[in-house]
Amino acid sequence: HYWKSKWYVLHFQNNGCISYSKIFFGLVVQSFVAVSYPTYPSSSSSSYHQVPLPAGVVGPESFDFDCRGEGPYTSVSDGRILKWLGARHGWSEFAFTAPDGRRELCDGSSDPELEPTCGRPLGLRFHTITCELYIADAYFGLVRVGRGGGAATQLAITAEGGTFKFTNNLDIDPENDIVYFTDSSTKYTRREHWRVALTGDSTARFMKYDPQSREVSVLLRGLKFANGVALSKENNFVLIAETSASRVLRYWLKVPRANSTEVFSQVPGAPDNVKRNARGEFWVALNNGRTSPSYRDEILGVRIDGEGRLLEALHGDGEMESVSEVAEYNGNFLLGSVVTPFVSIFTKSTMNNLLIGSY
Repeated sequence: HYWKSKWYVLHFQNNGCISYSKIFFGLVVQSFVAVSYPTYPSSSSSSYHQVPLPAGVVGPESFDFDCRGEGPYTSVSDGRILKWLGARHGWSEFAFTAPDGRRELCDGSSDPELEPTCGRPLGLRFHTITCELYIADAYFGLVRVGRGGGAATQLAITAEGGTFKFTNNLDIDPENDIVYFTDSSTKYTRREHWRVALTGDSTARFMKYDPQSREVSVLLRGLKFANGVALSKENNFVLIAETSASRVLRYWLKVPRANSTEVFSQVPGAPDNVKRNARGEFWVALNNGRTSPSYRDEILGVRIDGEGRLLEALHGDGEMESVSEVAEYNGNFLLGSVVTPFVSIFTKSTMNNLLIGSY
């Protein structure tokens, strides 16, 4: 066990965003966390590549591939979902979350003032049976896009009489046709995300949506910045990242422990999205909360097994900012961010670079 001391100063930038710098003077917020971290192997950071987004577009927050294996698709800051068509054609617009009437305002600008109008899609998942794309939009709630893309259909924006303020992430149980998702706060919107952490807000909720009945059920309340969501390979439990608590919770779905909750893993940072890999392990992105590049060798994400044990750390290259997701596909890693104008790709071996080759 050791005591970890964190000091932060808030910087208000021209775009209205907040950045956090670790310093020992100025206006500070101090937090001490007693944690015990195991020793785990760290992957090399020598094979990073950057794939630029279209001009003026930033914030590839989350990724997924469709039922045909095409993609990746990513959610970006101007309210759109982009699809990668390969090195020759690059990125193409697949869908958008803003209602049609507002489309003329959402022209690719990354102006944060337009977020409530244009939407800010965050987590996204394809339903592996229906092949529809489900999206957690920070302002428009849970939405869905058909196979052909285009305008999203709003599915849910309220629960228990209250409107969602900060819809964040989701995962889908295709066999039972249930969507699990988070609302990070009932007080603050995504543009005020720093307030959620700074005030110790614990109004976040974890919910499920039934596409057949169109009903929303609140499963957990009183969470601290509920964020990433990931189902187990057997669909017997679901993980929920609590960003402000630096931990990941496990919510059991099947008997004998159905509807019970426990701490799954305490992680060395602020967890953002959680993505399961093909082996049934989980990658938890650790968001440094800064709109400035990470320092070299900073931990960007950790791999955790089905029992919550930390197995591996993915270190940075000094270029990533505010890492939102670490997604493993075919031995390669897509790294998301809410601020960068590119997708960062890490490959462990030059012999295993199918994604890099497709870029």
